Amino acid sequence: MATVTLEGLTKRFAEAAAVHDLHLEIGDGEFVSLLGPSGCGKTTTLRLIAGFLQPEEGEIRVDQQVVSSRSVLVPPERRNMSMIFQSYAVWPHMTVFQNVAYGLKFRKLAGDDAGTRVERLLQLVHLETLKDRYPAELSGGQQQRVALARALVVQPQILLLDEPLSNLDANLREEMRFEIRRLHEEFRITTIYVTHDQAEAMVTSDRIAVMHLGKVIQVGTPQEIFERPKTTFVAE
Repeated sequence: MATVTLEGLTKRFAEAAAVHDLHLEIGDGEFVSLLGPSGCGKTTTLRLIAGFLQPEEGEIRVDQQVVSSRSVLVPPERRNMSMIFQSYAVWPHMTVFQNVAYGLKFRKLAGDDAGTRVERLLQLVHLETLKDRYPAELSGGQQQRVALARALVVQPQILLLDEPLSNLDANLREEMRFEIRRLHEEFRITTIYVTHDQAEAMVTSDRIAVMHLGKVIQVGTPQEIFERPKTTFVAE
C-alpha cells in the first residue's frame, strides 16, 4: 500500500492539454475513482501514474518519493504497480493457473510459495475449479477475474484499473463492481479506478474525483458527490 500525490500535472498532445494543472491526493489503502466522460483526461492521468507517459509539468509522488516529473521518470516495472486494462490481456496459450502465476516469475518467486499464493488468489476470485482451463473456454467475467488475480498475486503497492468492466454485459458489470469492492476490502491496496460509469464509481469507491477538460473539478465520497455537487456538470 502507498500514498499517491499528483501535483500540478500537465500533459499535452499536439499542443492540446489532455491533463492540465491536475492536483489529487490518494491515501494509503484508499480506493479512488477518476470519473468523467470520454476525453476528460482520466486515462491519460492513469497512464501518467503508471509511468507510461511523462508529464510536461508537475510531479507524481508515491510515499513522497518523486516517480514522475519533467526530469524524472521511474520506469513502470520499478513502480510496484499492477494495471488492468479493458481488454483483460490474458495469455490465450496459458491456463488460468499459468496466467495468474506469470508475474511471479519476474518477482523471483517460484515453487511451492508461488503455487500457494496462486491457489489462494484463485479461491478468492472463485476460479479454483477452472484453473486448468484456457481463456477461450471462459466467459468475459471469468477472464476479468483472471486479470484481477494476476494483478493481485504480485502484491503491488498500487492497483490501477482502466475501464475494466466496459466490455462486459450489464449483468456481469453489476456483479463485478461488487467483486472488485470485495477484493479491495480483502487486500486494502491503494487503488485508482478509471470509469465513465457513475454506478461503478458509486459502488466501488471510497472517494470519487470527477474530471472535466483535463482537471479534477470535485473530490468527495460517493454520498458527497451525489448530495452536494459543486457544479452543474457534476450534478448531471
